[in-house]
Amino acid sequence: MKKQSTHRKYNFPDADLYLQCIERIKYAHRDIAQFEAYGYSLQRLEKFFKSCEVFKVLPNDDELVGDQMITTEKKDKAAEQLRSAIRSLMTRVALKYPAKSGRYRKFGTIKLGDMSDAQLLFCGRRVVRVARQQIDFLEDVGVNESLLRRISESAQVFEKSMNLQQDKVADRDIAVENRTDKGNELYNELVTLCNIGKDIWAELDPVKYDNYCIYESNNEQKKARKASAED
Repeated sequence: MKKQSTHRKYNFPDADLYLQCIERIKYAHRDIAQFEAYGYSLQRLEKFFKSCEVFKVLPNDDELVGDQMITTEKKDKAAEQLRSAIRSLMTRVALKYPAKSGRYRKFGTIKLGDMSDAQLLFCGRRVVRVARQQIDFLEDVGVNESLLRRISESAQVFEKSMNLQQDKVADRDIAVENRTDKGNELYNELVTLCNIGKDIWAELDPVKYDNYCIYESNNEQKKARKASAED
């Protein structure tokens, strides 16, 4: 069964989640005596902090997209080099066979510029195979092993670049899922910590109670701080 994608439980940026967690951890250190009465120990608080520090250094999506773009650019460059090598062959083949002839069509290079990556890779392998079958008839127009080796090597480079690009796509998917899971774990712990904190100060100190209120967005957080300053 295919695993369902993980959804974020919070609607603010990861950087804000980290900062909110660190801020509440500081308040909980201040109030640790009261927290321990709820069974929330200093050790658990320190574990929470360590999880925040691990989360902080996880690669964000900008980094992952950047890596993916770099490999895509390299793949596109390799694809164009392969097309160039194929065109060089087909220019020579066209000197021997009409473009509408069966011998020419056998190379399967129609719409070369519109081929998908997989189609282009198969085309590269096919033209080498077909050219070798007819190399005795094509030698006089410059089709030789050197040209076919250029196409084969270009196809190998292109295939490697395709695999690297696909690996980066998969790496990004895995990293995004991992970051989402870790973020949700932090958010769950933040909610638990804040619920305890609010319960501690609900009837004793409204300022300290507000210390444990989670703001769902930067805008709401700014409004709350502005309201607190005006009071």
